[in-house]
Amino acid sequence: MAENTMTLVLIRHGESEWNKLNLFTGWTDVELTDTGRKEAAEGGRALKADGYDFDICYTSYLKRAIHTLQIVLDNMDRHWLPVEKTWRLNERHYGALQGLNKSETAEKYGEEQVKIWRRSFDVRPPALEASDERDAHIQPAYRDVDPADVPYAECLKDTIARAMPYFNETILPQMRAGKRVLIAAHGNSLRALVKEFDKLSDEEIIGVNIPTGVPLVYTFDQDMNVLDKHYVGDPATIDAKINKVANQGKKAQ
Repeated sequence: MAENTMTLVLIRHGESEWNKLNLFTGWTDVELTDTGRKEAAEGGRALKADGYDFDICYTSYLKRAIHTLQIVLDNMDRHWLPVEKTWRLNERHYGALQGLNKSETAEKYGEEQVKIWRRSFDVRPPALEASDERDAHIQPAYRDVDPADVPYAECLKDTIARAMPYFNETILPQMRAGKRVLIAAHGNSLRALVKEFDKLSDEEIIGVNIPTGVPLVYTFDQDMNVLDKHYVGDPATIDAKINKVANQGKKAQ
């Protein structure tokens, strides 16, 4: 890392059980598939092979991201690195869509409506009812979170509103202090960060898809201007994964 620059690595969790089934997941706490564990291991090996190292790591409260980070660190022989968990890096809350099949939902409501729910900047999906068993307010992981902060549904704008203050107040000071940071999180919580880092418009972020298990490396100057941004891994494999994410909300062929 050049003097006066800061490097940050983002990695989206590997394929989860509900990714494989093409279900809206959100805050539902599902496990990685064997493929997801393999993706995480490949990401860790790629980072080690390219000479990356870290001082501190951040992840969400959801085990698909937590376990991805653990596997990455295992493959880098960095099990001992400190890890901070925060609900503010959770996936976007998909409300009443959580557990529904994306293709079947597209058949019912149309691909355009599903694209709006999945990718729109400021349109929330249908909200959960407070009595719903999927409600995070009644889950132990969020017992110490202000109930007013726990959502029933979120759009990307909402996700930015919780993720970016945490980044600016907690993670960025570590980067400015010279710490090398790794964040393992989710498609939309990472899109929230990417939108701000890349200064993308509300329309531009709609077309951004982040592949599972592939490290994304940013280099910033001290004013958080992006000097370099690249994925670590085989370009053809990365493109295939990006296209797979983009096609999740389409009708079954």
